[in-house]
Amino acid sequence: MKDDKIIQMDMGSAISSDIGTLCLGIESSCDETSAAIVDSNRNILAHIIYSQIPEHQKYGGVVPELAARAHILAIDTVIKQTLNAAGKNIDDIDVIAATAGPGLIGGVLVGWMAATGIAQATHKPLVAVNHLEGHALVPRLSASAANGMGVGVSVEFPYLLMLASGGHCQILLVRGVGQYEMIGQTIDDSAGEAFDKVSKMLGLGYPGGPIVDKRANLGNPKRFHFPRPLCDKPGCDFSFSGIKTAARIMLDKNQEPVDDAFINDFCASFQAAVVDCIINRLEHAIKTDAVKSAKPKTLVVAGGVAKNSAIRAAMEKLADDNNMIFAAPPMNLCTDNGAMIAWAGIENWRVGNIVREPVAPRPRWPLTEL
Repeated sequence: MKDDKIIQMDMGSAISSDIGTLCLGIESSCDETSAAIVDSNRNILAHIIYSQIPEHQKYGGVVPELAARAHILAIDTVIKQTLNAAGKNIDDIDVIAATAGPGLIGGVLVGWMAATGIAQATHKPLVAVNHLEGHALVPRLSASAANGMGVGVSVEFPYLLMLASGGHCQILLVRGVGQYEMIGQTIDDSAGEAFDKVSKMLGLGYPGGPIVDKRANLGNPKRFHFPRPLCDKPGCDFSFSGIKTAARIMLDKNQEPVDDAFINDFCASFQAAVVDCIINRLEHAIKTDAVKSAKPKTLVVAGGVAKNSAIRAAMEKLADDNNMIFAAPPMNLCTDNGAMIAWAGIENWRVGNIVREPVAPRPRWPLTEL
C-alpha cells in the first residue's frame, strides 16, 4: 500500500463545535477502504480514504479478488490514520460501525471483521450498516442545495430519495431509519453501469461517470438520438439497458471520425437520455399515492451518480416545480466513504439498532429488508 493513495478528506461539513457521541465508521464494500469518525452533532472529526482506482483502471472495472487483497493491506493503516487525524484513541470512541453488505463479499468481510474485532476487544456497541442505508442517510449528515450557493439544507424525514450507487438505481420514500418504501427501481442495468459501459465503449477509461459528465458539458445533446426506455409507460421503474445497447449499435455503424467533437456530442446525447429517464420516473413517483400521502418536503439524490452535474441540475428544477427542496450530499460524500457509514452508525445506535448476536455479512441486502 502506498501512502500517496491515502486521501484525507476535507472536514468542512462540520456544523457544530460541540462533540457528542463518537462513532468510528468503516467502509470496504467495493474499491475504496475508508474510515471516519463522526459525532452525533454532525461533526466529521476525521475522514480517510484509501483509493484503489489505479489498481483497477487497467482492467476497466473493479476486480473483486484484487479489491479484497487491497482492503486487507490497507485496513489497519486507514483506521490508525483516522484516529490520529481526529486526535483520538480507541478508548474515546463510543460506537463502532461497519458495512455488513451489500457489496463485494471479500471486501465486506475485511471491514466487518476489523470492526467486530475492535468492538469485542473494547466492549463497545457495534452497528451493522447496510451500505445503501449509508448513502440514503448521509444527506442528513451534510447536504447542500444544488443552486451554486452552498446553502446548507436540513433533511428531515420523510423525504423522497433517488439512490444511484454502483449496480443500484432506486426511488425510495424514506420514512425514518430502517424505514424504506420502494417506489421504483431498475429492471436491468443501473445508471452508473450505463455510464461506465458507454465510457468503456468510447475508450475514455474508468470510472466512467465523471469522465462522461465532463465530456457531455462540452457537447451537443441533440446530435445523436437515444431511446428513453419506459418513459411512455406508467410506473416508476427504470431501464437503462436499451440506452447502452443503442450506444453500442451507433458506434458499430458509425462512419464518422471519432474525434473530440464526436465524443463530446455522443456523451452529451447519451447523458441527456439518462437524465430524461430519471426525471420522468421521478415525476411519476411524486404523483403516487404513497408519496402524496407522506408529503415529503425534500427531494434528495445520493450515491455516486449524485455527482453528475446534469442530474443534480434537473432534479433541482423538478423539486422547484413541485414546491420541494432539493438536497444532495457534498461531492466528497457521494461516492463510497467511511463518513456515511459512521453517520448511519449514529442514526441506528440512537434507535437501538446494535448487534446483539453474530451477523453474517451479505453480498445482497435490500433496504426494504431492514
